[in-house]
Amino acid sequence: MSFKKLIEPLTDRINYKGFEEPLPLQKQILSKIKGGASLFAIASDGSGKTTSIVISVIQKLKKAFEDAPRALIFVKDKQAALDLEQVFNDFKRGTDLRVYCAYDEYDIESQRDEIYVGTDIVITTPKRLNKLFYMNGINLNKLQMFIVEDADFLFRNNNFSEVTRTPESIGKCQYLVFASKFDARFERWQDSFMYNSQVVKL
Repeated sequence: MSFKKLIEPLTDRINYKGFEEPLPLQKQILSKIKGGASLFAIASDGSGKTTSIVISVIQKLKKAFEDAPRALIFVKDKQAALDLEQVFNDFKRGTDLRVYCAYDEYDIESQRDEIYVGTDIVITTPKRLNKLFYMNGINLNKLQMFIVEDADFLFRNNNFSEVTRTPESIGKCQYLVFASKFDARFERWQDSFMYNSQVVKL
């Protein structure tokens, strides 16, 4: 998939940043993601995983719509959330998509109120997402994309079980997991909510 097949605001930003063609990983996965496939993208740092997330989410959502988030992205901590938000803000120029970060080092009541106002993309840590969900602080009924960035962090501090709970509460959704290696524990997801997923290794 070339960058020319993207919505105009994305193409404009990519051209402005001087990206001439997709990286090898992006050539393999962007069209699959656009087509709605769930997948595990396994590649080393610097292969374009984060940019693939951002491009794919913006391409699918295109513009702001109603109040409930349509993309949910799990990250390891506050700094990872803020870093990813910055990349989104750079690439989504020319769209009205709304991005919100929900992390542990912030008042949860304020986060609930701010999410209620309306957002399209929520970047969150696993524990904070579950706390928000159980206090009815986030509506996942409109969710279209469930993503884990740099998923190696899942196997520390009970994060794997925290993230595994979420699909139990949502309907049909596209699942995307980005990691540097395929951990055997991912097979549990392949046997449940990611049973039809593809594995792409670079």
